Amino acid sequence: MRYAIYSVILIFLSSCAQPHRPGIPADGYRSGNILELGYEGFTVWLDCEKRGAVKFRYNAQHDTGNEARSKSFKLDPNVPADCQQTSAKGYGHDYDRGHLVPANHLDHSEVAIRQSNYMTNILPQVSNMNRGAWLLTEEIVECYRDINELLVIGGVFWGSNPAFDYFVQSHGVQTPVAFWKVIIRGTGQDERAIAWIVPNSPEATKKNLDGYLVSVDELERVTGEKIPVADYAKYDKPRHSWMIPRNCDKG
Repeated sequence: MRYAIYSVILIFLSSCAQPHRPGIPADGYRSGNILELGYEGFTVWLDCEKRGAVKFRYNAQHDTGNEARSKSFKLDPNVPADCQQTSAKGYGHDYDRGHLVPANHLDHSEVAIRQSNYMTNILPQVSNMNRGAWLLTEEIVECYRDINELLVIGGVFWGSNPAFDYFVQSHGVQTPVAFWKVIIRGTGQDERAIAWIVPNSPEATKKNLDGYLVSVDELERVTGEKIPVADYAKYDKPRHSWMIPRNCDKG
């Protein structure tokens, strides 16, 4: 597993030097190549060169909603065409239209749940991963947000592997090699965090999620991100992912 993580590091570092595209977006805030999109209840940072997200962030609060998930996926009408994917159709090749911020965590708002299906919040995720390890991280958020308000931050490791870039022609987007996520709960001395780097591969099933655990400190070094968590919590890597509480309503 250690080898897999550092392979991701090398891929990530090799993809950092991207040319910046000038311009002012129709909506959001743009800094060089990155477009910050403030949706209702969540934020996505979009790399216009990649036509895909590099980071997302949201607060998961007590579950009080039950809005139905939208079945349709759409391009964001307020985002420049050259900054997003060229199609909202399904990917195929055993890849799902995978959410970065899941619709279920936004079911308090019809607007937010609809915006979660914009392709700016969607990337190609291997079906086993999307419905396996990545889904389990979402279920952990779904259950623990009823205990504490959570801060969820995540992102994408972009690589360059033509063997898996099925969707450059159909959608204008490469296939990410991995995704990362941090969940932060509690305050003060009770603050806790858990982090994963999940490979975008068929092996990323629910039972393998514990193998993708990393410390926040390690994640910061890999991504260059500054995660807003207490220093004492940055070096703690749990042996196991947080357990799903008994009788948790995952809906």
